[in-house]
Amino acid sequence: MITRDVIVQLAEEKLASSANYLVDVEIRPGNVIVVEIDNDEAVSIDDCAELSRYIEEHLDRDAEDFELEVGSAGITSPFKVLRQYQKNIGNEVEVWLAGDGKLTGVLKSADEAGIVLTVQKQVKPEGAKRKITVEEDLAYPYNEIKSTKYLIRFK
Repeated sequence: MITRDVIVQLAEEKLASSANYLVDVEIRPGNVIVVEIDNDEAVSIDDCAELSRYIEEHLDRDAEDFELEVGSAGITSPFKVLRQYQKNIGNEVEVWLAGDGKLTGVLKSADEAGIVLTVQKQVKPEGAKRKITVEEDLAYPYNEIKSTKYLIRFK
């Protein structure tokens, strides 16, 4: 049986010499292997084809048949690894919290512990007639985050 660990090891071996990095490996029913990669710039179709060939060369189809899909993490896909968060520092993101809340803000920082999100809030200063917009930095550990995505705005 082809295991996720074997595919992860093969992918990481191949990607070690490139700017691409592994995001996820999934083995679906029917031995459908899905490998998702990303890059701080852009993933090319050649990068995907090269990784696919490398993985196929190291697996034996005669011993066990499989279907292999290698692709890039889409712009609308949720972030899965720290490097994706770090790649999007300074970008506007949408964060779904474990408590079912949703926040939109600019990703200020990301590390192994969690993220810092800069959000805009409307507050009414004491004695003022109108609310003003202020920025506030909010920190969240990853265990409080359901998902985070790059926010696409059409203006």
